[in-house]
Amino acid sequence: MNKVAFIGAGNMSKAIIIGLINQGFKPENIMVSNPSPQKREALAEQFGILHTEDNLKAAAFSDNIVLAVKPHLIKDVCQHISAGVDVSQKSFISVAASISIEQIQYALGQKVPVVRCMPNTPSQLGLGMTGLFASDEVNEQQYKFADELLLAVGKVLWLKKESQIDDISTVSGSGPAYFFAFMEAMQQQAIDFGFSESDARMLVEQTALGAAQMVVDNDESISTLRQNVTSKGGTTQEALRTFRNGRLADMVSKAMKAAKARAIEICKNN
Repeated sequence: MNKVAFIGAGNMSKAIIIGLINQGFKPENIMVSNPSPQKREALAEQFGILHTEDNLKAAAFSDNIVLAVKPHLIKDVCQHISAGVDVSQKSFISVAASISIEQIQYALGQKVPVVRCMPNTPSQLGLGMTGLFASDEVNEQQYKFADELLLAVGKVLWLKKESQIDDISTVSGSGPAYFFAFMEAMQQQAIDFGFSESDARMLVEQTALGAAQMVVDNDESISTLRQNVTSKGGTTQEALRTFRNGRLADMVSKAMKAAKARAIEICKNN
């Protein structure tokens, strides 16, 4: 079985490790590296995985190296690993935002196999949506491993072009925050109607959960599901008319395009 090392012990590493363990991946084939002991020791104690403060030890241990550090640290981490370990037979899986495959390979000093991933925060619940793109050097086994790794925390979508990572970042990467903002506004209005904060939250969260599950469980288009809730001349129609008059669709489009432009800008500046 492939061995995997996680460089970084943050929430995304933890989410993927939980998913792997739940799928039967052996803890002794997982190592996490992190400079501070608290997070890695907690993961080791909870899941029985190996841990170290030494990135070189983790890289030497593994067949597949998950780069799960802050984007601004990727260059230094990759240069350090490639200087101390032969990486020619290893694959790298990056969950760092706005760092291209070319930048990773340049920092490593050679065109090693790299899979670039854009997961989102619901991965922490096993409900993630991840976009992936593989470099030309990735072989079938490495492709399969990356696929299984991210399937452990939700659904995956393999992309035909690396540039589509910016689209994934805009749609599903940032997407949870869009829904949170809408839910936040609904909760505040419910409070203004006189509901307590806790009751208002319950009303909004259960409505959002139910609506999302209806989309998941139905083959009908989202627009059809919307129409099914909208009685002619009723309250829902009036609310939706207000959204249309406020150009909600245009606002969403403008916001998502702004997010994509920022993602491209950050990548160029790294």
